[in-house]
Amino acid sequence: MRRILVVDDEEKIRAIIRKYGEFEGYDITEAKDGMEAVKLCREQNFDVIILDVMMPELDGFSTCREIRKTKNIPVIMLSARGEEYDKIHGFELGIDDYVVKPFSPKELMMRVKVVIDRNGGRDSASTNGHEIFQAEGLVIDFTGRTVTVDGKRAELSPKEYDLLFYLVRNRNIALEREKLITEVWGYDYYGDDRTLDTHIKLLRSSLGEYRKFLVTLRGVGYRFEA
Repeated sequence: MRRILVVDDEEKIRAIIRKYGEFEGYDITEAKDGMEAVKLCREQNFDVIILDVMMPELDGFSTCREIRKTKNIPVIMLSARGEEYDKIHGFELGIDDYVVKPFSPKELMMRVKVVIDRNGGRDSASTNGHEIFQAEGLVIDFTGRTVTVDGKRAELSPKEYDLLFYLVRNRNIALEREKLITEVWGYDYYGDDRTLDTHIKLLRSSLGEYRKFLVTLRGVGYRFEA
């Protein structure tokens, strides 16, 4: 179940988002201000943060900056102001979307889904500046470019790293063979597409029991499920 943190000082807004979010199957956690949101993000992981701009003590921009020091979580910003400056400032901070109040709860949920799909529902956290993904005993350090299986370092070729990282960043999404080849090997690749199958086979060997996360989609391509 995908987890959403809703940060807004207006209880009615939080209640509306909770109602629609839970109807869509999301696990909703609420924070009434930025300070509480920062604390929650230090203790827990979320798939998306819906973050109000205008809040007392710590505004949405400052809250986003603080959270990004420790966690790499997609952010959808809410604001009663639609000024271009606010939008630009938000996107400069690395937010994923900007929604102006009053908003349609249904549209907001659609935007949440788009952000989750775009980011692969990322569960990666930032540790000492490193973006980390972990599923059971599989640990992937995107920044350090390392893969650890049950505490033991896996030795992968450069292209194996590229392929695994792309699959994980787009996990739970069906990826066509042509898409994988284009994104990992490049637009100008003219080699045999069996190269992809060979690298998948090598990856499965390196991942041990966690090869279960690499799912073959017959006639389509592959998907990383975790």
